[in-house]
Amino acid sequence: MTTHVQLPEPTAEVIAVQDDLVTIAPLGDHPLIKNEVVYIIPHGPEREGKPAEYLKAEVLRVRGKSAEAQVFESTTGVRVGDQVVQSGEMLSVALGPGLLSTVFDGLQNPLAEIASEHGFFLPRGVLTNALDATRKWAFTPKVKSGDAITAGDILGTVPEGRFEHKIMAPFTLTGAWTVERIREGSFTTQEIVATLTNKNGQTRDLTLVQHWPVRRAIPDRLVSLGKSERLYPSEPLITTIRLIDTFFPIARGGMGCIPGPFGAGKTVLQSLISRFSAVNIVIVVACGERAGEVVETITEFPHQPDPSGDGTLMDRTVIVCNTSSMPVAAREASIYTGLTLGEYYRQMGYDVLLIADSTSRWAQAMRETSGRLEEIPGEEAFPAYLDSSIKGVYERAGVIRTADGDTGSLTMIGTVSPAGGNFEEPVTQSTLGTVKTFLGLSADRAYKRFYPAVDPLLSWSRYPIQLENWFRDNIGADWASRVEEMIELLQRGDEISRMMQVTGEEGISTEDFVLQQKALFLDMVYLQQDAFDGVDISAPLARQQETFDIVYRVAKHDFGFDSKDAVRSFFTELTSLFKNLNYAAEGSQERNNLKDKIESTLSSALRTSG
Repeated sequence: MTTHVQLPEPTAEVIAVQDDLVTIAPLGDHPLIKNEVVYIIPHGPEREGKPAEYLKAEVLRVRGKSAEAQVFESTTGVRVGDQVVQSGEMLSVALGPGLLSTVFDGLQNPLAEIASEHGFFLPRGVLTNALDATRKWAFTPKVKSGDAITAGDILGTVPEGRFEHKIMAPFTLTGAWTVERIREGSFTTQEIVATLTNKNGQTRDLTLVQHWPVRRAIPDRLVSLGKSERLYPSEPLITTIRLIDTFFPIARGGMGCIPGPFGAGKTVLQSLISRFSAVNIVIVVACGERAGEVVETITEFPHQPDPSGDGTLMDRTVIVCNTSSMPVAAREASIYTGLTLGEYYRQMGYDVLLIADSTSRWAQAMRETSGRLEEIPGEEAFPAYLDSSIKGVYERAGVIRTADGDTGSLTMIGTVSPAGGNFEEPVTQSTLGTVKTFLGLSADRAYKRFYPAVDPLLSWSRYPIQLENWFRDNIGADWASRVEEMIELLQRGDEISRMMQVTGEEGISTEDFVLQQKALFLDMVYLQQDAFDGVDISAPLARQQETFDIVYRVAKHDFGFDSKDAVRSFFTELTSLFKNLNYAAEGSQERNNLKDKIESTLSSALRTSG
């Protein structure tokens, strides 16, 4: 049953309403604060005999004694004179055990719990606890009475599925505190597990849950306290997708984006990244996509086995869901909710992946709110602060050394949905100026059924130089240079293909035709990956390296062909063999036979040197 939150008495009232923007004024000496959460209570004859509704809102701008607040739900029925409750708190999320396997909306309301009590048409104005207040957790203390404590220190742990959930001293603590009392046993999230005191005689009771304002990054606070250290990302995020890991890597703790038009495969690509990436926790933020795609994720994840261990994908996933049909204000807040949850698990020393789909709809929500506030618009009516907002979101990714010496990371990948696939529009351009990996999807490649439809001639990554030491130590000193050679081959092959569109095959030399076929071969057998094949769907790094070595040999060898028909015949046969090789299970006799067949085919076609 839904647990309702207790609120203080009303201290303000509504003085104007414009769509989801409400102007409020205090009733007495209660100052209004920017970013404070308030609750509007609609009243009137049509509400007689009905339960009170508490419409959550956030103060966006304070003007003298009045303030403008964006309401996170429909404002139908809200009128001048309606009462307003001030919470005295910023827009925050609850951080504690029970987050995993849960589907929240953008304000951290547990959707399944609300639906179980109210049905699938969610009512507005219902206040709930984000975390189950009745479930008990086995708490094991890691400190004892008399120990000194500061913000972020580990008080104890509780098991959350297969993870060890660290209960940390509130990040809002200032100064030094001492553990006066700490308990061991099973507790709900609302029971007191520890009591702290400071030198001024103040006491503070702690539960398994703490709250943190979503628009502030957790690490920034701890860095100022000297309790964590931001590190330089130095390892790649292994996704098991060949095109990404080999050609356009993303650093663990780094940031990337996947822009592309409708139907280019963004949803499938981000699903595979979330399923197979080498991370502990996945946060999926649906901040404006169509409801059908979100429903697919919610229904599939609980039934798909987790490739990284026992259980299902949902066991290590948190979904923050605000689709395009949900209130625009909550959509804007949802990405900050997901980021804060990701930072929380990073602070425990876990590797976290956050996928935001799509940041274009999130930016459109900001544009709507900015327009209602009558702010000076920027390009295409987006707010003038769009660029800084996008940078502020992505820059919350990173690697940190936590208070107890562990290393945690938060990798952020955002999908962008530019209208008509126009990469010149403001959201895409601001994102490109922020991220270090750009995986541009092409409608043309999607139409040709190339998957992933990432255009290797548009995409880029700035991480290879940053990750050079890791690749040298784990793969080989010449790995980066060989990848560069293959990118140059793709570029040269594209030039020849364009020339052939004008002149035909007869207009180019046999040598150029061989180059074009080599580039096509590389594209067909290495850059493409079958998302519906049980083997090729995920290529571990060792398997990628083995395949790349053979592809590289083909690309670098000179061939002695008498005609273009012989060139086409050879590469058609080789491509077919490699496709079958990609489908063959690792260590199987089929794979060994195919490798032997490939070597035999190459040997018969290679021209002897000299």
